This record gives sequence, C-alpha cells and structure tokens, in this order.
Amino acid sequence: MWRWAKYLVRKSPSRIAAVPEPSLRTLDSQYRFHRCASRPSLSIWRRKKELGKEGLIVAKELKRLRSDPVRFDRYMRSSVSRLLRSDLVSVLAEFQRQDQVFLSMKLYDVVRKEIWYRPDMYFYRDMLMMLARNKKVDETKQVWEDLKREEVLFDQHTFGDLVRAFLDAELPSVAIDIYDEMRQSPDPPLSLPYRVILKGLLPYPELREKVKDDFSELFPGMIVYDPPEDLFEDEDEDGRTGSEDD
Repeated sequence: MWRWAKYLVRKSPSRIAAVPEPSLRTLDSQYRFHRCASRPSLSIWRRKKELGKEGLIVAKELKRLRSDPVRFDRYMRSSVSRLLRSDLVSVLAEFQRQDQVFLSMKLYDVVRKEIWYRPDMYFYRDMLMMLARNKKVDETKQVWEDLKREEVLFDQHTFGDLVRAFLDAELPSVAIDIYDEMRQSPDPPLSLPYRVILKGLLPYPELREKVKDDFSELFPGMIVYDPPEDLFEDEDEDGRTGSEDD
C-alpha cells in the first residue's frame, strides 16, 4: 500500500513536466500566416493588364469592323465571347486607354454578362473616367444607372476623382450629380477629396460656394484657400485681347 502511494506521488501532475508556452515570435508568425491566408485577392480591375496575342488580334479586328454593323456583331458573337477573362479585361482596358468609347461600351456590356463577372468599384471607375475624358453624358447616365442597380459603392477618394474629372471636362451638371451621391454615401467624409473638388470648381464660383459650405460644416476649423476675385477676370481679359489681336 505504501509503495503504491509513493508511485502515485511520483506521477502526480505537479511532477509532470509542463508543456512549454509558445513564444511571441511563434504567435506572431502564426498570426501573419492566418492574416495572409484570409486576405482577399486583388480586384482583377486593379491588376496589371497586358494584351496577349489573342487579345491583340481581337482588338485590331474590332477596330477594323466597327464601320460594318453586321460583320461587327457577328465577330462579337463568334470571337469576343470566346475570349479568356484576362484577355477580355485587357482588351477593354486598352480601348479605354485609347478613348474608344463605342468599343469600350460594347465590351462593357459583354463583361457584365460573363459568368465570372462581379460588381466592382474599379470596373465602374475606369469606365466613368474614360467617359468623362470624352464628354459622354448619355453613356455616363447609363453606366451610373447600372452601378446603382448593382449597389456598387465608391469610396470618398474615388468620388472626388470622378467629380474632378467631369469638372475638368466642363460638365459641371454631371459633376454635381455625382457630388450629391457622394454626400449621401455611407462612407465617412474625408477632407482631401473635398479639396480636390473645390480646386476643380474654381471656374464655377456659385457651385464652389455650395461645396465650400458643406466643407465648413463637415470639417469645422479647416481653412479653404480662396483665389483672388480678379483672377478669372484677368484671364477673360487676356483671352479677349488675344482674339482682338488676331
């Protein structure tokens, strides 16, 4: 009996070697692994887009056939529909870079019908920036209706860039419509996009005052730079003088 009791004492939990606790370095490496494993993949519209051989052939053929609606539609059904996702994305990006509005809108429709398509902020941003550069109001309204239907949300920086793009394109009415959408966004307001917009609104003093009031309300204490009142008057006079000299 006494021997059995001594045996139990030897095997008691207090005599068993403790399992070593993981070091801070081990915990940090495990955290980084799980964080990287759960990180979402980069949007296909933000990745580097390079035209492959197949995409280059399709892009050249579409540009050649655009003046022939029948052959163009036939080629769209037979060849464009068979493009790989990466090629289709690259061809669309190339048409946007070249400001090919008609061809970009055609591929825009094709992309949105693909089985792999998912609504994406960057997809719509690139389309709208291209349309702004080319002053296309009707196409802009169509794309905006599509993104609203798909419940796509822009962040504040993207909103600011879009508003500025349409202001630079001398389309203030479209720019203010997008600005109103920005004001209703659930994304917290940031001062930098507002400053970008205010700078683009310098040729439109009445609209600028409206946005300036919103800025003062959202960011009390921050200062907005106001250029001299005669800045644009001097520019107008210089323009008139130049035209008279001609």
